[in-house]
Amino acid sequence: TDLLSNKKLLIKFGIGFGSILIFLIIYYAFVSPIVKSQNEQIALMAENKMKIEEFQTNIITLKKSIKEKEPEFKKNSKLFHSKKEVEDLYQNISNFALSNGLSIVNLKKGEPVAVGNNNSGENTSSDQNSDQNSENTGNEQVLYFKIPVDYEIRGNFLGYLKFRRALASSSKVINFDKEEINVLKEVQGQVLSKGTISIVGLPNEYK
Repeated sequence: TDLLSNKKLLIKFGIGFGSILIFLIIYYAFVSPIVKSQNEQIALMAENKMKIEEFQTNIITLKKSIKEKEPEFKKNSKLFHSKKEVEDLYQNISNFALSNGLSIVNLKKGEPVAVGNNNSGENTSSDQNSDQNSENTGNEQVLYFKIPVDYEIRGNFLGYLKFRRALASSSKVINFDKEEINVLKEVQGQVLSKGTISIVGLPNEYK
């Protein structure tokens, strides 16, 4: 009887041990990888949440910075001309002249003049401009380029005034540096206007 009882006890112990062993095998083979994967996903989600919060903070900071710099950007975009916008200016001058019954006698772009901290950019002769460009690029930082445009326009004085107003109302800043209006004796009511306007370009556009 004792032998039988011991045998049953051993069988129960063996079954219990076997069950625990099978459980451990199933756990480490199947359940543990799933739990580990879930923990990694939870950690990744927490990390992504922190990054999202960081990005949101950065976005708010960037929006604030953009808003602060917007007035300066609008000012610069209105002041500076790209090379493409210079070509558009020629077309606008022609269009304004034709729409107001004027004829263009001469339209010529001068050489860009480099302007630095200690240079007003007012020299107009080609030799002076060339020397000035060399000095600016060699000794000081170029802040911008001044591009002069000479014109001669002929036609009715009222038409010329309308032309000038249209040009001055352009979305970009245009400076009238010089203007001379002569009444033509040979054609009554006609004037010949000679002048120089100038525009401003960024250094990286005109180097």
